[in-house]
Amino acid sequence: MKRPPISLHVPIGARAIATIAALLLPSAASSQPRQYPLESAAGLRPHNVTVEPATYEGKRAVRVVVSESALRRVEGLPAAQQQFETLVIVEGTDFGDGVIEAEVSGTPASGAGAGARGFVGVAFRVQPDLRTYDAFYLRPTNGRADDQMRRNHSAQYISHPDWPWERLRKETPEKYESYVDLVPGVWTRIRIEVRGDTARLYVHGQAQPTLVVNDVKSGRGARGAIALWIGPGTVGHFRDLRVTPSSR
Repeated sequence: MKRPPISLHVPIGARAIATIAALLLPSAASSQPRQYPLESAAGLRPHNVTVEPATYEGKRAVRVVVSESALRRVEGLPAAQQQFETLVIVEGTDFGDGVIEAEVSGTPASGAGAGARGFVGVAFRVQPDLRTYDAFYLRPTNGRADDQMRRNHSAQYISHPDWPWERLRKETPEKYESYVDLVPGVWTRIRIEVRGDTARLYVHGQAQPTLVVNDVKSGRGARGAIALWIGPGTVGHFRDLRVTPSSR
């Protein structure tokens, strides 16, 4: 009598299948978009700013302004020593390449100086020191200014601490900023696409980028947190942040 063949088939449970799939297809899992409604301060870590929930222009959002404690800390110092970062870290983010989308609104704060523009944007690849990062931001009051030079400075790329806007404008005029139609205090949709050392900023859902940067200063392989970003003398509002990491 012949013995029946030995079966090597072992039933695999659903949990085991899911585990194996995750190991075999890590890029698919890591490329899933994540959405942050930004309707409360939960999961947000302010740095030199205050952040609180708000309803702005009929939409739930968070409001970000420079904190009083940060202003007191630099009060009386020479202008050159009054520089400090104003960020809201989105906890749990670790972004290298991919797409960042958000709705933002910026307007000069009450009592802000003549140079206030309502600076508002998003920083990415933020390092633990909270000083090192890349960012795109808008200057809303420049969008419809009568001065064409101001219009040309409506959108900006920076990379702190080594490449602030002043140095970029001085050493490579017009390369890291561009014109886009903006209105202070109005919700504006932005989209940032990052791949290696190339980044593109899209505004208002336009098919063509407002600003293209082919030499992102943090370089290929860099990664870090995502943060909401404002400049001095600004009241910023943020909502509907979406992050889609690259599948690479």
